[in-house]
Amino acid sequence: MPGGNPYRVMVVDDSAVIRGLLTRHLESDPAIKIVTSASNGEAALSALKRHDVEIIVLDIEMPVMDGMTALPLLLKAKPGVKVIMASTLTRQNADISLRAMANGASDYVAKPTSTSELHSTDDFKRELIDKIKAVAQAGRSAKSGKAAPRKPVEEGAVSPCSSLSPTAPLQLRPAPQRPPEVIAIGSSTGGPPALFTLLGDLCNDVSLPILITQHMPATFTGLLAEHITRACKATAVEAKDGDPIAPGRIYVAPGNFHMTVARDSTRNVIRIIDGEPENFCKPAVDPMLRSMASIYGARLLVLMLTGMGHDGRDGSKAVTAAGGSVIAQDEATSVVWGMPGAVATAGLCSAVLPLKEIAPYVRKLALRSAA
Repeated sequence: MPGGNPYRVMVVDDSAVIRGLLTRHLESDPAIKIVTSASNGEAALSALKRHDVEIIVLDIEMPVMDGMTALPLLLKAKPGVKVIMASTLTRQNADISLRAMANGASDYVAKPTSTSELHSTDDFKRELIDKIKAVAQAGRSAKSGKAAPRKPVEEGAVSPCSSLSPTAPLQLRPAPQRPPEVIAIGSSTGGPPALFTLLGDLCNDVSLPILITQHMPATFTGLLAEHITRACKATAVEAKDGDPIAPGRIYVAPGNFHMTVARDSTRNVIRIIDGEPENFCKPAVDPMLRSMASIYGARLLVLMLTGMGHDGRDGSKAVTAAGGSVIAQDEATSVVWGMPGAVATAGLCSAVLPLKEIAPYVRKLALRSAA
């Protein structure tokens, strides 16, 4: 926790038992302090006027005012506050959580379905603590100006990076010389709205196949594909084993499995693998990138979007070693500059760009073949 100042959190849930359990879970980490709690959205709005809050953990299903109704009001009442949606993992709640992230929520967590599971589930506790700390730290960096918007950094440039010391500039690799044949995207915290924006801008002009690994549980990934289809008017599907990789198609890695690529006789196909988690994630970006690097080599373009952790860094090393290229979202437009920051600071990128600049850059690369 920066300077010994804990991250200030409000828990909003209609169950007093759940509020108490969440409070105990979160305050087991000295970097987090629960400053207040509320039983519904209306009470949360009132509490926000009296307490200095950085992060709100917001339940979806509550009486008086539910989480989805409260979300825009909370964001308006305190600009800069970060909201993490929390709900049991149903299809309806997954759909609501995706819509919430498209409307300003930073992330979501899937609550265990019973209080006994909530007591005993270490994975949920770790996920919630990690997400609160990552999102809160990013919020503080943005507020302090450390992540101020910078001029887009493209090929051949050396740019100072706010996460590095002034003596450690961000070194970029040369731009790709060949148009890509396929695009791979990795994302996590803040990923869904970033994907909607990027693909909505990109898919009107670029018909390359796109493979996406977004850190999400199984109930979410099929819905994510549906939301992407609506956002960009291209066909997105939750990938299945044996799917042929076709132009104009978007493939989303299914929750609880890794998505990879293999050569099947005369075509490239999706392979879905029930392997061990990597970087605590399943699906993970690294297995996808390693497999694609071996198949596509210099024709592979990787886009690393907002997300916590460093999943995708080691896979990107394999991509660049095979002649492929990596573009990272910049810190100023990322909810959390973990995954893109990891590849950028490792010297693996040919460009580090604001989210809205990525599609035009990719379009320029993809259309080189027409020149």
